[in-house]
This record gives sequence, C-alpha cells and structure tokens, in this order.
Amino acid sequence: MSELESQGFRVSTGGAHGARSMMLTELEQLLAKFPEREVPPEAYRYAIEEENCLGKRSGRSRILTCRHLVELYALDSSVPLFRGLQFFWQLDPDGHRLLALLCAFARDEVLRAGAPFILRQKQGERITTEDLQGFLSDNYPDRFSEATRKSVAQNINATFTKAGLLQGRYRKIRSKPAPTPGSAAYALFIGHLMGVRGELLLETEYAQLLDCDTEKIMDLAEQASRRGWMVFKRIGQVIEVGFPKILHQGD
Repeated sequence: MSELESQGFRVSTGGAHGARSMMLTELEQLLAKFPEREVPPEAYRYAIEEENCLGKRSGRSRILTCRHLVELYALDSSVPLFRGLQFFWQLDPDGHRLLALLCAFARDEVLRAGAPFILRQKQGERITTEDLQGFLSDNYPDRFSEATRKSVAQNINATFTKAGLLQGRYRKIRSKPAPTPGSAAYALFIGHLMGVRGELLLETEYAQLLDCDTEKIMDLAEQASRRGWMVFKRIGQVIEVGFPKILHQGD
C-alpha cells in the first residue's frame, strides 16, 4: 500500500461515479446515525445492509449502497481522510456539500477525470451532459463505452450540482459554491495528508474545488483556527497549518 493509500486516497483507475453520484443524502443520513467519531467499519455495514437505515428497497440495493459509500468515503475512522471528514462534518453542517465533494474527489478517479471540464467553465455558462461526454471522449478515447460515458457524465454533473458548482435540474449552469470554515480547513487538511506544506496548500486541486481566491481560503481557515478546529498561522508569506485534534501520532 502506498503512503497516499494509507491516508485514505484511492489512486487506482475507476470509482463509484461509474454508477452513482456522490450520494450526499445517504452520507448525511448515515453520519447522522453515527455522530460519534470512533465507529467500527462493521457498524456502518451492519446499519446499511442489515438494519436498512438508508431505506433501500432490496438486499442487493443495500449491499451496493454500502459498497459505493465505502468506495467514496472509506467509512473507517482509522483512515485519516475519513477521520477528517467526520470531524468537520459534525462541526460545520453548512459545509456538508463541499466536505463530501472533497472526500469523494480524493477517492474516485472517475470524478477527478471529469472535474477539469467543470472547473474551467465560467460562472453563468451552460453545461450539458453532452458537453462533458465530449470532454471525456476527447481525453479518454478508449476508456468508456458510449453508454458508460453518458452515465459517468450524468453522475459527475449530479455531484457538482449537489456540491453547488452547478445549478439546475435539467439545464445546468455553472455557479459558485459556498465554502465554509470547515470545508476550507478540510481542503487544507487533505493537502497536508498529501505532504504539501506552506503556501502550496492554497494551490492544490482540493483548494481549487472551493472555487474562491486564496485570500478567501485563508480567511476561512483563520475562522476555523479561531474556533479551535485547526491551527492556522500566517506571517507575511509564510503559512503554517496543523490538525492536532484529528491526526494521531504517526499519521
């Protein structure tokens, strides 16, 4: 297992977005049932598959739901990426949409494949499923069948809509999300897990998902620091961050 994988990142090709979006509703329901931070992975599986806490219609649907949620979020508090998600999730309800996007992005290569197309669009521009299909076809010509490419494009568009970077049910319009102190802190936390330090934390692809300028990210991080959620210090151009309430010794 690579260092990134041990932190919770999934670097292999593929991901849940071949079949689902980021499953925000299911994640909210599940983490509402388990607000505590130290939850055995088996407890999540049992609640989804045996207790049917997410209200799925069949046993197979419950199994697939659990599988996709694990693919997207790990559902294991020993995994730093998920432990960070749990931490900020409980503290910052307004940040749920971007928190889920950030974690799913770290674990789903299919979502990462389509993100550059969404992010490069200007606010107010219309985005269709066909546009994203064309991007995927141009950049991954031999990877997806036509049917799979359409499904992937729909799921990626749905995820970015739930996260606030797109608006509209059928006619998608590029929009600005609403980053929060928790989502900004989590974006920096993910960069920290990757080994990025200092000012470069403001330039990672996770910081870019917040879709705001670096001054805004620093302002939000300072708010999170004042609330005791992280350590954020800046002296001139020097930036120092820390996450003592999340990271265990040796993480």
